[in-house]
Amino acid sequence: MLRHHASGTAGIPRRTILKAGAAAGALVAAPFVRTASAQEKTLYVNTWGGVWEQSAKKHIFDPFTRDTGVEIRTVSPVSFAKLAAQTRSGVYEFDVTTLGAAEIMRANDAKLIEPIEGAPIDASKLWKGAVFLNGVGFDCFATVIAYRADRFPNGGPQSWADFWNVERFPGTRSLQRYAGRILPLALLADGVPVDKLYPLDLPRAFASLNRIKPHVRVWWTQGQQSQQLLRDGEVDMIGIWQGRVFELIDQGHPIRMTWNQAEIDKGYWVVAKGTPRRDIAWRFIESACDPERQANFARDALTSPVNPKAFAFIGGKDAERMATAPANYPQAFEQDILNFGGDLQDQTRRFEQWIAS
Repeated sequence: MLRHHASGTAGIPRRTILKAGAAAGALVAAPFVRTASAQEKTLYVNTWGGVWEQSAKKHIFDPFTRDTGVEIRTVSPVSFAKLAAQTRSGVYEFDVTTLGAAEIMRANDAKLIEPIEGAPIDASKLWKGAVFLNGVGFDCFATVIAYRADRFPNGGPQSWADFWNVERFPGTRSLQRYAGRILPLALLADGVPVDKLYPLDLPRAFASLNRIKPHVRVWWTQGQQSQQLLRDGEVDMIGIWQGRVFELIDQGHPIRMTWNQAEIDKGYWVVAKGTPRRDIAWRFIESACDPERQANFARDALTSPVNPKAFAFIGGKDAERMATAPANYPQAFEQDILNFGGDLQDQTRRFEQWIAS
């Protein structure tokens, strides 16, 4: 979301933030693929590739094909630029993709995705909070605090205030180079309670970042990079995606983590605006909402399901690794992009300038 989904930064036009509360309901050249036919028994799905796609194929794509006879073909990685290009050109490389909340706001502003209002999807199969603007929830991941147990044999940081506390927890640190995720964490580190977090006090967030900046060895940009930093001992503690942590633990590395103040990012299925396979696309999304399919996908992909009924199909040990599990979710918080506190695109530019200064 994560992941995985959203490995780069995303900006939201100011006008979108003003519009989004009432909404409920750089263009690059794309290679020529095909002019789509509504009669095709094929659906093209944009994916994150790797383990994410492998799990989706087994638990989401193949069952849909068995149910409907519609073949799923994949295109990876997820690309907002390609979504924009194909929607405007009418030449579709994919019909369905997954976006985070910030990207959905951008996509709505640019009219790149189909509206859910009037879509052929059975709302009775959805759950409270399933729909965000024109996206339908699928999975989520969390940014968590992880640390090397061999560096902290008596226990490492258990909150972002601890992560910022270089006297009590000396050592090297790493955080993601992603303003939308790091600014809320900086406020938690400065003592802002979760229920008072949004809208973000952005001047206070940057003041908090000033305190930790000298102690951050690497501002990571890719999930694999973050994992390598922790695995190889280049850093003692890190803000990292949950799935990357559990991969290291399963490999036998001395890594520990906490769910306290974990930051949840959700991923949503959306349908490309104007695709002639619109009805099949919505039928696919409805199928992906099935709680058992979400449960099986999340287990294999090391993410978390967003359909609460999925936990009826998830055992205790697997649930312990999921941010939305009943025992973990109360310790975490969800991003609130609609109530960010400022224009995310502006703050992303400010964040990049701050890192470079």
